Amino acid sequence: MFTDTTQTIQHEIHLISRPEGTPTKSNFKCVEVEVKEPSAGQFLVQNRWLSVDPYMRGRMRAGESYAEPFELNAPMQGGCVGKVVQSQNADYAIGDWVLGNQGWRTCWLSDGSDTTKIDVTTVSPQAYLGVLGMTGLTAYVGLLKIAELRDKEAVFVSAASGAVGSVVCQIAKAKNCFVVGSAGSAKKIKWLKDKVGVDEVINYKEVDDISAKLKELCPQGIDVYFDNVGGDHLKAAIDNLNTNGHITCCGMISSYNDQEPKPGPNNLMKLIGKQIRMEGFIVRDHLDKQDEFLRQMSQWIESGKVLWEETVTEGIENAPQAFINLFNGDKMGKSLVKLNG
Repeated sequence: MFTDTTQTIQHEIHLISRPEGTPTKSNFKCVEVEVKEPSAGQFLVQNRWLSVDPYMRGRMRAGESYAEPFELNAPMQGGCVGKVVQSQNADYAIGDWVLGNQGWRTCWLSDGSDTTKIDVTTVSPQAYLGVLGMTGLTAYVGLLKIAELRDKEAVFVSAASGAVGSVVCQIAKAKNCFVVGSAGSAKKIKWLKDKVGVDEVINYKEVDDISAKLKELCPQGIDVYFDNVGGDHLKAAIDNLNTNGHITCCGMISSYNDQEPKPGPNNLMKLIGKQIRMEGFIVRDHLDKQDEFLRQMSQWIESGKVLWEETVTEGIENAPQAFINLFNGDKMGKSLVKLNG
């Protein structure tokens, strides 16, 4: 396929308009682009796996945020894993597997400054976009560094069957904690209980009062809340947190598509009386923990303490729909797009 790259056409997904409310496929366009040959010091990567993540919704807005907004009429950026197919760089050989951030396209050129070699002999390549990638690091940092989790604490995790939430649950279980998750379907609840080992799961779609249900499941209160949702889950956690409890704010997917901000929980005063620490974080500010994380996570995987699920969509042209599906609650675990190759 790549014997004459000057004649090869690749496909890219461009953001062509900024979504108002929930994104639709009309906000995206699949574009054909000619593939350029690598020049001296460069190599060409053929993507095999693309990451689809909720944080991307924030980058689709033009306003100020912790990350630069996506440019219109330009390829979407995101985590990706691929193989080197042509190289004029002595450090990268044809066949090497690499991790980058040039997702949502079939091919990309690099000089190695934005790329990391990965070992796929013991885990699947796409694991580096999930449990061994930023997803896993987010869970690790958020729970152990930000929330300062201790053994045998009570932990509440929202969006527990999601990419980050499911890893949070398993790290907490590895620390001998009592874990309550929230999820929105019988399938997710069964997986969390039977496979992940979560102690209790709240089906938020079938419960009128999450706070009351959490109190029923944790009559002694909770010590840590890992927030991926916000809204009524955050309110319930504040109601049930013990004195000196910790809240890690990782994401608030319940409000990502809101065109106007919603009022916050009406029980924030309890943060003062209970001396609760509530802290948000951006994982890229904690890359000093990456080596430690990889060592520990690899041990947990090898010992069977951490497993994962993937929701896989095939074909670059279906990446927009895979992203939209993040907001309808159908996916489990890490959302990925698989490319042929």
